[in-house]
Amino acid sequence: MKLQGFIALALSLTGAGAAGASSDGPPFTPPAASEPTVIVRTAASMSMDEAVRMAEQRFHARVVKAETQRGNGHTVYVLRLLNEAGRVWTVRVDAASGALL
Repeated sequence: MKLQGFIALALSLTGAGAAGASSDGPPFTPPAASEPTVIVRTAASMSMDEAVRMAEQRFHARVVKAETQRGNGHTVYVLRLLNEAGRVWTVRVDAASGALL
């Protein structure tokens, strides 16, 4: 129970949880019915939430810490994972491509 509380706290502090999720831009306003719908993605084509879900499914582990690193016009999500055996490790996900680095 204490570990679950820690995970929930870590996710809420990093913005990886549903309640702490936020975006860097203005809120989305749907276009009027007569306007064509155009979706334009910025440099980050994978959100932090998507990266967390992908890592948890791929590695069968929980993300206990998530942060974003930006540099040289490139965004990388750094995720700390914990599996049932107690092993902790870090993976990096390219936000533009979704590739593990």
